[in-house]
Amino acid sequence: MALTETVPAAVPSAHEGILRRQSLRESAARTYARSLPIVPVRARGLTIEGADGRRYLDCLSGAGTLALGHNHPVVLEAIHTVLDSGAPLHTLDLATPVKDAFVTELFATLPRELAETARIQFCGPAGTDAVEAAFKLVRTATGRDGLMAFSGAYHGMTAEALAASGGARHTSVTRLPYPYDYRCPFATGGERGAELSARWAQNLLDDDKSGVTRPAGMILEPVQGEGGVIPAPDGWLRRMREITAERGIPLIVDEVQTGVGRTGTFWAIEHSGIVPDVLVLSKAIGGSLPLAVIVYRGDLDAWQPGAHAGTFRGNQLAMAAGRATLAHVREHQLDRRAQELGARMLARLGGLAARHDCIGDVRGRGLMLGVELVDRDAGPDAGGARPADPRLAAAVQRACLDRGLIVELGGRHSAVVRLLPPLTITDEQADAILDRLADAIAAAVRTTPGPTGSSPTTMRGTTP
Repeated sequence: MALTETVPAAVPSAHEGILRRQSLRESAARTYARSLPIVPVRARGLTIEGADGRRYLDCLSGAGTLALGHNHPVVLEAIHTVLDSGAPLHTLDLATPVKDAFVTELFATLPRELAETARIQFCGPAGTDAVEAAFKLVRTATGRDGLMAFSGAYHGMTAEALAASGGARHTSVTRLPYPYDYRCPFATGGERGAELSARWAQNLLDDDKSGVTRPAGMILEPVQGEGGVIPAPDGWLRRMREITAERGIPLIVDEVQTGVGRTGTFWAIEHSGIVPDVLVLSKAIGGSLPLAVIVYRGDLDAWQPGAHAGTFRGNQLAMAAGRATLAHVREHQLDRRAQELGARMLARLGGLAARHDCIGDVRGRGLMLGVELVDRDAGPDAGGARPADPRLAAAVQRACLDRGLIVELGGRHSAVVRLLPPLTITDEQADAILDRLADAIAAAVRTTPGPTGSSPTTMRGTTP
């Protein structure tokens, strides 16, 4: 499918009418629809066709759900096979051939040390319910109640998942500093900053006067996605595993967004080699359909029957699509492809940062990439980072959409442009993504005043 090919335009009033009715009928809590006023009608791979006749390159991928892009043939075939078979589509938690095939494929991708004794719990259809299940599991297994989580985290929107996320207030969850190289909380960055973060956690646990009791579990993301695409250093992850294991604290790793090849290994934990006690999975494991599970060590399985249940745990179409996706990524080594292509894209983004004062940092792992936009006129803090520029980031997002590129914003102040393309993109498509992003940044910096009303941001070495 040509990158610049257009489709016959729908009647403009139909496109606008759908958007108008959405704004009148849907909740004020809607999110993506506010910054991405498009009406998708067809999609394939990286490309979405809108009702307005425009074609877009989708670097949001359902917030990382679409490992194989939109409507991949193996996913469609798996869905059609179940539909044509006459199999029941809704089965609660009953055993079915489709579920058995999914679990077998999933377990084949796990670290052997976990897979050998693993148990799986099918949760409600969203990752946030799997996080809730993980918390309930470790509390039951340990008899303890408290939790440890990290600044900048995002684990979902239900009560307990939100309480463990970075923006929560008035919560009993103990917050720990996450190693953020560009905005290091200790103003050091690098290995030193990561080591101080680990020492902080260890000290809180070992100091009888810290006010922190031994928790039921610790939850972390190997790469903070919504938090601004912040990869955790491998050494720091190994330290967290050591600290929790030595103190009998279950380690929960949230791979809802990082899993299924996204970061350049099948699971992001493979970069560091750690084996968690509980793995939280959703998004890509359903092959574009709703599915969420936790996989955990067998000795934690202290639940009573019905301790965690849900009506929609038996989505046969999602399990079939998920098994097809897992197998395709594994058989075609798309995790390695993500690692190689992501490294090339990150290098190009580094070149873009060298040309623009407004880019404070570029970072990522595999095909999970971020560009942090900053106020170039402001002075740096003690660690060398300048304040975020959310206004410019919003302008870049709009300029990207004008150029047929869908991107999402994240980070502490929604100032990080996030790229989550499908693992199936070609070199040509990767270049097109970066070309459009570069053009969008150049356009945005020419027209967007700084956060304090200063002159528009400019390229390095130029004047307005």
